[in-house]
Amino acid sequence: MATETQLLKGVLEGCILGLLKDEASYGYLIVEKLKAYGFQNIQEASVYPILKRLEKKELLQFEKRPSEVGPPRKYYLLTKQGEHMLETFIDNYKNIRKNVDNVFKEEIR
Repeated sequence: MATETQLLKGVLEGCILGLLKDEASYGYLIVEKLKAYGFQNIQEASVYPILKRLEKKELLQFEKRPSEVGPPRKYYLLTKQGEHMLETFIDNYKNIRKNVDNVFKEEIR
């Protein structure tokens, strides 16, 4: 049986891409936004490897910007490939969600 952590693995990448769709952000702020959307157990230690992986896949790029409280921060933004992957993720997620809802529609009522 899949645990919540296993289910989140694939979903978090898409959610992070979604958070970066309209504006660049840095790691800590991404964690805070995820928590604000209900992902209460998300830690920075979970998000930074995902950011690195998305960067290696050329779905994200970063630029360093000055910080008011220390060294410059890495602000991540979507690449064109990242925008395309986000669209694909959304389509796939909607389809999977619809199918899961169909399976459980009798039980959910």
